Amino acid sequence: MSTKPSTSLGTFPNPAPQRDYTIRMTMPEFTCLCPMTGQPDFATLKLEYVPDQLCLELKALKLYIWSFRDRGCYHEAVTNEIIGNMVATVAPRFLRLTAEFLVRGGIYTTIVAEHRAAGWTPAATVQLP
Repeated sequence: MSTKPSTSLGTFPNPAPQRDYTIRMTMPEFTCLCPMTGQPDFATLKLEYVPDQLCLELKALKLYIWSFRDRGCYHEAVTNEIIGNMVATVAPRFLRLTAEFLVRGGIYTTIVAEHRAAGWTPAATVQLP
């Protein structure tokens, strides 16, 4: 059992690659450091993705998120770095990462980054009565 952060993301085969379905994860314990002051920044990361051939493995994801704890990162940069690494690892049909940072200097910051695979379009939303 690993007790250290990791900069790599693990995967497993999508058990239903023939179907579009959404995986949603909430990670309320994300931390990094302010690159200007060195003070800790705290965020909740909300991940939504439609897998293609691979899915993200949860323990590896937890260790990956942990790897940012001692790094100085601007909110915009870290959000885009994380989504870039996720897309490079699992090549999803769609992926959205929302990073909701807690207040710093009286300002709450939310960063939303998305990836959409070329040619992929979501199914129409079903409205039930």
